Amino acid sequence: MKKFFFVCLFILSVSIIKAQDEEKTSNSFSASSLRAATISVTIGGDFLLTGTFPAYLNERVDAFVTRMYNEARSNALRNITDPKLLTLIDKKLKNFSLRNITLKRSTGEVLRLDLLKYRLTGDFTNNPYLKNDDVLIFPPIDMDRDFFSISGAVNNPDKFPFVDGDKLSDAIQLAQGINKAYENVTKAEIYRLSYDGEKMDKIIVDVTSDFSLQRGDRIIVLAEETQRKEFTVNIIGEVERPGKIPITKNTTTLREVIEDAGGFTNQASLRRAKLIRGTNLEIILQNQFGLNVQQQNDYLTEYPNPIMFEYEKDRMLRTTTLTEQDTSFFAIDEMVRQMLNESSINFDSVLNENSSVANLKLKDGDYIIIPSKLNTIYVYGQVVSPGDIQYVEGKNYSYYIKLAGGLGELADDGEISLIKGTTRQWFAINDKNAKIEPGDFIYVPKNPNHSFDYYVSKLGTYLGIIGSTATIILLLLQFKK
Repeated sequence: MKKFFFVCLFILSVSIIKAQDEEKTSNSFSASSLRAATISVTIGGDFLLTGTFPAYLNERVDAFVTRMYNEARSNALRNITDPKLLTLIDKKLKNFSLRNITLKRSTGEVLRLDLLKYRLTGDFTNNPYLKNDDVLIFPPIDMDRDFFSISGAVNNPDKFPFVDGDKLSDAIQLAQGINKAYENVTKAEIYRLSYDGEKMDKIIVDVTSDFSLQRGDRIIVLAEETQRKEFTVNIIGEVERPGKIPITKNTTTLREVIEDAGGFTNQASLRRAKLIRGTNLEIILQNQFGLNVQQQNDYLTEYPNPIMFEYEKDRMLRTTTLTEQDTSFFAIDEMVRQMLNESSINFDSVLNENSSVANLKLKDGDYIIIPSKLNTIYVYGQVVSPGDIQYVEGKNYSYYIKLAGGLGELADDGEISLIKGTTRQWFAINDKNAKIEPGDFIYVPKNPNHSFDYYVSKLGTYLGIIGSTATIILLLLQFKK
């Protein structure tokens, strides 16, 4: 790692020297015209390049510094293609302070400039015009020791370089002021460590005070957390106005959201409707509910992190007594739980204001899925033409298999299953409770075609069992004698 870092510094040094050489070359080009249009400014201190450079007439300090930085950065990164090296050098180039810059005039005048404040406030006293033979000296920067930080009810919580004389008002100004989303902001806490780091004082001050800061102060502008946030529920599918519905933090009901979405369309399938908490997976929505999410709303989030999925699964299994086979089945169920986190509710009574379903309280980030009505049965597995078959009330499984081209040569017709479209529960096709309904699946498994070696192996296993049993019987008979 050290070797890589020194290589980065070497490349950076070479690039800056090259930038300076190119600058000198450009300075010598058409020298007579440049003398009439430019002045001479020197950069010193802790900046990414130092030396004397031409500045434009009527050019302010911030414009000059920005131009020098951009030219040096462009030259330093021009021939670098490695992304890691590019990021490392770019970070190094940005490591200079915009605060406490010293401007020395040829007349002996000395100014202290804060370009960071100028960029926030537009106060030109921190950004004067340059004059011939000006010298800009950048201070060293040590953000591990020479800093203060500010957080809480401000617009830009951050860590800033400390300048002697900084006050609480300066910190709030650099943090772009008090965030108006917060009410009754009057106090700030300042945490101040002793020099040895063993003790800490907590100082409570008024936010309007001119309290003097010290290096290493950590400021928290106090306010109760505002709950005026963008709480929303995403409703997708067969409602009149699908999209994001604003809700309260924890009092808006399912019925109210359905009403705000304009109610259900005539094609809504309430039997297959779902409330999903905290997840939205495009593939599941498209395959299970037939919804094209991107055409309606930009709801997509990343799939569950595989590492976090494994962590949660391991936590659930840590004290289990499940067998190895049962553990494998549990892992499948656990993945489904984490990916969908479905609520098991019946949407048929959602518009009845007295029902428990209608008064279910929704949470920020919930998804309500209202699929379209299905009037098909999907037949697949060992059939000639798998696919959707139009549902006809009262028809049994053989009707749908026939329309799917009939059974294939390797079909195991004794193990055909009905999979319910709503619950994904499996039934033997001849089960009296297995009523075929729109949206269901009929699956025809394959009758495995085993090789001769497979049957020889099985026969050997059976003969081994028979031989062992016979041996035990003979031993028992001899023991009785």
